[in-house]
Amino acid sequence: MDNLIKELLCLEGKRAVITGGSAGIGASTAQLLARMGADVVILDISRDQGEATAAQIRKQGLKARFMACDVTCESDCIKIAQTLSSTGPHLDILFNNAGVIVRKSVTDLSEPEWNAVIDVSLKGAYLLSKHLIPLMKEKGGAIVNTGSGWSLKGGDNAAAYCAAKAGVLNLTRAMAIDYGKYNIRVNCVCPGDTDTELLRSEARQLGADETAFLKEASARPLGRMGTPDDIAKSVLFLVSGMSAWISGTSLLVDGGGMA
Repeated sequence: MDNLIKELLCLEGKRAVITGGSAGIGASTAQLLARMGADVVILDISRDQGEATAAQIRKQGLKARFMACDVTCESDCIKIAQTLSSTGPHLDILFNNAGVIVRKSVTDLSEPEWNAVIDVSLKGAYLLSKHLIPLMKEKGGAIVNTGSGWSLKGGDNAAAYCAAKAGVLNLTRAMAIDYGKYNIRVNCVCPGDTDTELLRSEARQLGADETAFLKEASARPLGRMGTPDDIAKSVLFLVSGMSAWISGTSLLVDGGGMA
């Protein structure tokens, strides 16, 4: 049994890039992939928090480093690709996870707010994939894009976020078609409400009581919100040998909420 688990889940010798990796889902995924043997590269605009997350992983004897990157800036993405190429010829895993949310309807959204949400989630996934996929082509790899339950249905007062995450899901499908010939699998993880600072920021944006807001977020068949670790385990599944013939699809991880 141990050998089978190792064969299916071990990431020894693999390099993984995680955007939005300094906190929340990104940090939990960095921690888990490192525990499974991956050499993890955390990308984020938050330098102090990113460095702290990477240091915490290294204290456990695992492999992690931080690189500052604004995924909406093509020159930053090019620099990441150049640096990774100079330190090793291949990239095995890319987790396009960076995202922001603005809880407003179309008529209330400013253009800069719309641009910020679309750029981080959708443009960021495009730009980093554009420049890192060439490092995957020779040996293949796995890409996971972070969508949302709102990739699959609409939500109130979240127009830009719903648009961005729906776009991420269909971008995932298009990338899976284009790069399958290189044995690059591309999938989308779609979390439901997950206990992160991003979720708590929604309560503040909406002027809602945080305790009541989080209680409502827990109202689903499994009776609780998700945790960053719940989502990280789903990402591990999608980048591991457990999902070797899965590509171009979405994995809804929401405690039964959509049901």
